[in-house]
Amino acid sequence: MSGISEAVPLGLLSGRLPSGVDLYLLGPDGGIVFADREGARELGPEREFLRFIDDGQFAHYLVGDAATSPERPSNATVKLGVVGPRSAFTPHAHGGEHFVLSLGHAACGLYDAARGEVTEVPLSPGMLIRIPEMMPHSFANRGTAPLTILAANTGYGIDHEDYAITAGEAERRAAGVPHFAGHAGSSANSGSPGGDEPAAPLTTATRPAPLGTDYRALAAEWRAIEDVQRVRGVGATTVRERLAARLRRVAGVLEGPR
Repeated sequence: MSGISEAVPLGLLSGRLPSGVDLYLLGPDGGIVFADREGARELGPEREFLRFIDDGQFAHYLVGDAATSPERPSNATVKLGVVGPRSAFTPHAHGGEHFVLSLGHAACGLYDAARGEVTEVPLSPGMLIRIPEMMPHSFANRGTAPLTILAANTGYGIDHEDYAITAGEAERRAAGVPHFAGHAGSSANSGSPGGDEPAAPLTTATRPAPLGTDYRALAAEWRAIEDVQRVRGVGATTVRERLAARLRRVAGVLEGPR
């Protein structure tokens, strides 16, 4: 991640911030600079970020935390996410509704159950998408630089077994096979990127499925998104989008704090 050069003007500004006030600069190059009364620094996966569904994707909580759940509520979680260049999340669904604000050129693949097909929605900087609970989807970064997103989920943090249910997990639930807390959406076990040691098993009885949930059908919908990703990839930016990205970086320099 780049963007550390922008920490200098924020550093000058940080000395004027009241105690308890935080300031974030979300750079057009994917960098995130944080400032408070004590100074400014770039946030990076090594310290302030958790693994976010897949290896190479990261999240930094603003509201709630990874352990948020209906039993430990904060009503919603809000977090900054960093999506790796030219990559996409494993198709999944959330137990609660989901909002994502894209600050770069992204795409969201969604399964439209009414039409029985995958719909791909291209997103440009500043577009926010709402995804209903339990709708299979996958968020992708079409660009060649890290993509910053702002994501809000109702009810669940990434350590909860219903935060990000994948096709594999849905198939296990349909078959009644116990699953583990260290699933694809979990940051448990290490508190840092890449932790993959399984935690203590949780039987399907510990988290009863919502009434009427057909996990077998949902798994097929997730697999349909995977098939589209396999054939089409994550998509690419257009010439106009690449030009706009360059102009946005110039604007960021001109408009940045002095």
